[in-house]
Amino acid sequence: MKILLVKPHTELLVAKRLQEGFLHLEPLELEIVAGGVPDEDDVLILDLSLEREPIRAFKNTLSEYSPDMAGFSGYSTNIDAVKNLAKMVKDFNPGIVTVVGGVHATLLPKDYAVKQIDIIVRGEGGTVMRELVRRFKNGESLHYEDRALYPQDPLFSGKAELPPPVYPSAVEIPRPRRNLVDRSRYFCVWTSSPTGRLDTMFPRVASMRTSIGCAFSCSFCVIPHLMHGRYLQRSPEDVVDEIECIREEHIYFVDDEMFLNPARVTRIAELLIERRIQKKYISWARSDTIVKYPEVFNIWKKAGLDLVYVGLESMDKSRLDEYSKRTNVETNRKAVGLLREWGITLHAAFIVHPDFTVEDFRRLEKEVDNVRPAEVTFTVLSPSPGTKYWHDNKHRFICDPYRFYDCMHSVLPTRLPLKRFYQHFGRLNSLALRSNPLRVNKVKVPFKDLLRAISGGTKYIFSLYTIYKDYLPEKSR
Repeated sequence: MKILLVKPHTELLVAKRLQEGFLHLEPLELEIVAGGVPDEDDVLILDLSLEREPIRAFKNTLSEYSPDMAGFSGYSTNIDAVKNLAKMVKDFNPGIVTVVGGVHATLLPKDYAVKQIDIIVRGEGGTVMRELVRRFKNGESLHYEDRALYPQDPLFSGKAELPPPVYPSAVEIPRPRRNLVDRSRYFCVWTSSPTGRLDTMFPRVASMRTSIGCAFSCSFCVIPHLMHGRYLQRSPEDVVDEIECIREEHIYFVDDEMFLNPARVTRIAELLIERRIQKKYISWARSDTIVKYPEVFNIWKKAGLDLVYVGLESMDKSRLDEYSKRTNVETNRKAVGLLREWGITLHAAFIVHPDFTVEDFRRLEKEVDNVRPAEVTFTVLSPSPGTKYWHDNKHRFICDPYRFYDCMHSVLPTRLPLKRFYQHFGRLNSLALRSNPLRVNKVKVPFKDLLRAISGGTKYIFSLYTIYKDYLPEKSR
């Protein structure tokens, strides 16, 4: 059996600029799905986000590979692209089984109930793919509980949305097949350097997941809804075994929140040190976790933790309460100070609310100065499709809430005119680039990397200033 797994191409300019200049991670979700395919079957991963001419690349691959099954995984922004690609598959050969999965398919499967899609996969894809392949080869129905649905499934007839299926245990989820992608194409800008020098700003980076879910329930986040509040954890030994097999020296942990269980992550760090595995790591962590468990981050610093992404979100109590962060401004500031003290580079993530005034933007600009040197990024508060916040705001959307759900485009009305809102948003990001550790700490980097960074940064900032042009004319005034 031949299976083609496809990551759709990026259509919005700002997302393209981000991938080109700062961060482009491997399609880990498809590598895990491929891990569910039996060894005797053939599987190919096609990452269209890497292609200059994605449609041509897709059609060529379809013709040359001629799969029995084509699977797609995408975010809400990829819905139209996935449907179009699935139609191309059916136009090429109606007998090819088309399958779609991912977060949106899990939460809002009705949106994929179209004739060119045969199966809608919900929840964890690797275990479902294993079952789909077995059923396909045995000539059985591909309908599988509430995890693999036909577009005409009776479950779609009700008005209520289907609750997400419960994820399997961590031990059931297959390991990713990293050998199926061109690993030289994936990178992350690295700004941490204890020596004041970097061999490259753009090292090859491997993505890795050690846990799924989060114990918290921030109002803007889809994870609690997707996971029913569960937090799945892989054992320390299993995690370190996988790290040991990864060729890249730099690893990006994509966990929703890796450090919630201090005993587990401490043991992971201990094993890395005991086995003398010398790599560099990036991970997300909450500010209150950093403050509560300083010993965890001290040992992780020894193990190779270089940079921590922290969702500070805001330095305003009322905003933090609105976002249900269950933390406070004092904790945020303390976490920033501790990371600085330990020599772990901070990536501070802030939320820009659509109702921001000029004064709100000015206050946030001051916070950029307060956290420097640090990587600083901003997202626009956006309702996650399928969540209560999304349903509650459906009547307020000013644009397609799927296509523009990239946390950069505001799908809700802005208090300021859109053009002015994005002038301030672009300025925020421009100030953030000037506050990054490479510049503030005067880290020496290769000249070609410096030119690449300047070019990428300039294009990215320009795309932010001009986001307002993506909206309909009557919405951009």
